[in-house]
Amino acid sequence: MPAALSTDGYFGAKLVSVFADSTDPAHRAHRGVVVLFEGSSGEPVCVADAGAVTHIRTGAASAVATDVLARSDARVLAVLGTGHQAESHIIALSLVRQFEKIVVWGRNPERASAFAQRMAKETGLNVTTAPSADKAVVDADVVCTVTSAAEPILKGECLPQGVHVNVVGSSAPGPVEVDNQLVVNSRFFVDCREHVINHGAEFLHAKKAGLVEDDHIVAEIGEVLSGETGGRQTPEEITVYKSLGHAVQDLAAVAYLYEHRN
Repeated sequence: MPAALSTDGYFGAKLVSVFADSTDPAHRAHRGVVVLFEGSSGEPVCVADAGAVTHIRTGAASAVATDVLARSDARVLAVLGTGHQAESHIIALSLVRQFEKIVVWGRNPERASAFAQRMAKETGLNVTTAPSADKAVVDADVVCTVTSAAEPILKGECLPQGVHVNVVGSSAPGPVEVDNQLVVNSRFFVDCREHVINHGAEFLHAKKAGLVEDDHIVAEIGEVLSGETGGRQTPEEITVYKSLGHAVQDLAAVAYLYEHRN
């Protein structure tokens, strides 16, 4: 997955091996590296573990989207999922909003409870659990779906007005984390328009049902950051950021790590 950073000249690629049919729980499905080259000389300057970089940049990207799309007075965060990305999202999003409460839901209640206790201890934040995804989001200002769910765990009818949702878990056509109603009722933003039109499961599901067309995608998040397109229009509307990941995010993270290595 090649990419280049126009701001400082770095270029490089993310190289990944995929073992989708592995039955060994100790065998990770994805392994890889991110290779960074210096722009003017072409010298390779850094090689980083792709898994660690993905852990960092995915939460960071959602935090950037949250900062420009969520209401400025957002105080309640709901996180659906209890894995590595749930952890990185709590840490990253807490840098852009002052959350008074974080509510976690997971399919395994014991694991969710243990995760919430650990995150509360590590961050000093008020982290609690909810018995269902519906109850987790009832008072939420920001929601992150970071699960491996194959069917929707988040329904549009359960969301309050004015919420911002980061849809992160599904990274390929097929598995969906949110239902069609949420896609249809939202102001829908993406990390990469072409990628989501071809691989964004939730968007493709709603499109196949005849509920949306490609123009339902308002903009890429970069167009919002540059001021080319407006983000949230009213306090009451629901905004969605669909994250599939982009190699330029990996390069940006590795470039930062390289420049701050000392």
